[in-house]
Amino acid sequence: MKFSKENPVKIVMLGAGGTGGHIAPHLYRLLYALERPVRFIIVDGDTVEDQNLVRQNFIHADLGENKAKVLAERYSTVFGLETEYVPDFIENTDKLLELVTPMVWRKNSYHVTPAEFVSGHALDPRYITELVILIGAVDNNRSRALCHEVFGKIQTNLVYIDSGNGEYTGQVVCGVRRGGRTIYKPVGSLYPDVLEKTDKFPTELSCAEASVSAPQSIVANIMAASAVVNFVYNILVRGEINVRYVNFSTNTINLKPVSGKKRKAA
Repeated sequence: MKFSKENPVKIVMLGAGGTGGHIAPHLYRLLYALERPVRFIIVDGDTVEDQNLVRQNFIHADLGENKAKVLAERYSTVFGLETEYVPDFIENTDKLLELVTPMVWRKNSYHVTPAEFVSGHALDPRYITELVILIGAVDNNRSRALCHEVFGKIQTNLVYIDSGNGEYTGQVVCGVRRGGRTIYKPVGSLYPDVLEKTDKFPTELSCAEASVSAPQSIVANIMAASAVVNFVYNILVRGEINVRYVNFSTNTINLKPVSGKKRKAA
């Protein structure tokens, strides 16, 4: 599947913990090298705690700080990019739709600049629409179900990359929506169990529930983050992806891709 190498880019990442924390520095470096307008918005309402220091990308000085704020300020400053973050959990459709709605840019001889929405801009060569990539680095299926719902409602283009893992295994799924049509299925279509309402949004958890989480390991988080960054690199730098999703195991140090050319029934 082909992607433009010229459109402005907006990446929205939900989750700045185990996987998101390892995704962030590599994406900032990747976006810094692109010769087009870029935005990277990190979203997470959680704060850094002692137990996070074992496998998440934080240090002792970060304790008590919002995770999205820490990552955005640390790496955007290093690479000279605008600092953008949302220090809250996104738990309703309207807020997420607002975040992933693309901006329209006006082209001129030298660069592109943000423009107000223009009727019929898609057919007007003076305007260009940014490419939006939604990255799900969350640890609960209620948030995945929300992303799935928004993905299905988008009438423009959207790339939705979801990462999920346990202690030793996991998967990264790349869903693609174009012109209101699903081209590559999102994680909720390939793994329908993630849409079952068996858990809660982060703000709905009691203190006791929030302290209990499925076991994960730093190597699984890093492997998942590497797969996510690979997807984004291929989309933005190479301008194409040939894989719809990958399954991985840290025990066997193996990533198994599923090609976009061979579609299986979900």
